[in-house]
Amino acid sequence: MPDKKLQAMVQTIDLTKRFGKFTAVNNLNLSINKGEIFGFLGANGAGKTTAIRMLCGLLKPTSGKAIVADCDIMTESECLKQRIGYMSQRFALYEDLTVRENVLFYSGIYQVKQEQALATAETMLTEMGIDLKDKALTKSLPLGYKQRLALTCSLLHNPQLLFLDEPTSGVDPQARRAFWNVINKLADAGKTVIVTTHFMDEAEYCHRVLVMQNGETIALGRPGELKTQNKVDNMQQLFLKLVS
Repeated sequence: MPDKKLQAMVQTIDLTKRFGKFTAVNNLNLSINKGEIFGFLGANGAGKTTAIRMLCGLLKPTSGKAIVADCDIMTESECLKQRIGYMSQRFALYEDLTVRENVLFYSGIYQVKQEQALATAETMLTEMGIDLKDKALTKSLPLGYKQRLALTCSLLHNPQLLFLDEPTSGVDPQARRAFWNVINKLADAGKTVIVTTHFMDEAEYCHRVLVMQNGETIALGRPGELKTQNKVDNMQQLFLKLVS
């Protein structure tokens, strides 16, 4: 059983998920530190999202163990949900509400006082170029701004661990870079950020990465170390070499 007393924010032992005869994640072994930006890399169907959903307590593993934010994912899922933030790869906010109304709605879900939630959101959104007092509906925002709003809502309860499932999918390169500037600030403030992506250039921003293929771990380490070990110049070349 993983040791709750360790400093790791995430610790797994042989975490596995099967759907019938199909194994989506096979024997995942991880130890992710506090304040780390950790990347799950892989093509669509590699097992990234399934792994994230297990670690968030949204999907029960078939076998194996995991402690996330000092909570056992098998027996303490409700405790876990209060300690983590989660942003799905699909825009999960309500498009027929304004920015402010979405913030208030999620403050209720996370049981955060409205005044506190609005103050937190205003600080974050102002830095991201979004006006909390704008009366326009959320559906009118560009996708990059919607993603920033979703990130803000996932942070209203001040979680120490944040899961981002392909947060920059579908946005332009400039918006992706702006989003990663926010992620870096969160890590600098001591939060642990776990992000899935199929953009190999984004892997360069992570402290460590795990490369998955067909549910298996095929590489784990710092981007620079993995590139040196495999004698490649960038993460794109590394990924193509590993998966081929």
